Amino acid sequence: MARTGKRMKKALEGLDPEVRFTVSEAVKALRERATAKFDETVEMSMNLGIDPRHSDQTVRGAVTLPNGTGKALRVAVFAKGDKAKEAKDSGADIVGAEDLVESVQKGEIDFERVIATPDMMPLVGRLGKVLGPRGLMPNPKLGTVTADVAEAVKAAKGGQVQFRAEKSGIVHAGVGKASFADTALEQNVRAFYAAISAAKPSGVKGTYIKKVSISSTMGPGIGLDIADLASGGRDAAA
Repeated sequence: MARTGKRMKKALEGLDPEVRFTVSEAVKALRERATAKFDETVEMSMNLGIDPRHSDQTVRGAVTLPNGTGKALRVAVFAKGDKAKEAKDSGADIVGAEDLVESVQKGEIDFERVIATPDMMPLVGRLGKVLGPRGLMPNPKLGTVTADVAEAVKAAKGGQVQFRAEKSGIVHAGVGKASFADTALEQNVRAFYAAISAAKPSGVKGTYIKKVSISSTMGPGIGLDIADLASGGRDAAA
């Protein structure tokens, strides 16, 4: 049986697992308990009433969080000529074509997001077995296969979060850092919730969003009041 350490016991004090908190209350409680020596990531998890095995029940997309993620994302772009220059000028960390394919095939994957112009996809397609399992394959539905590489790079660098429901029906993402101000975290949490709500598949029957919680890297999960999330809360327009 797993033991609960002193640090976690202290973090759990005052938290009733059966209580669902408003976003404002949950963020405050989370930040009070994020006492690690590093800036903890704030993770948001949502348990959805879907069966991802069915094509009409998949949940996948991207959302730009209003206050960013607090993480410096390294972006690789497959492009040539003017588009390659455009990508570099927009802040892409790695830009290439055949040379970048060779590097990836050698296992040199020093990036967290991949963008490609449409004409590069036959080339990038060779990397499906390498990039696919890592969730890095460019996809037009996510805006990562595009001729507007400048906008795509800026979005990736500016706090865009990609999401995809797991086989268990859970979707999660980092929505900020514990060092963020309460209002910044609240806005990010609401933005992520709104994106998942808008991505409701046509094949879903019954309750779509079952449970929502947030937690810091070293902290306990804190359940959120779905009614408060759905209503937008008092600070939704902030």
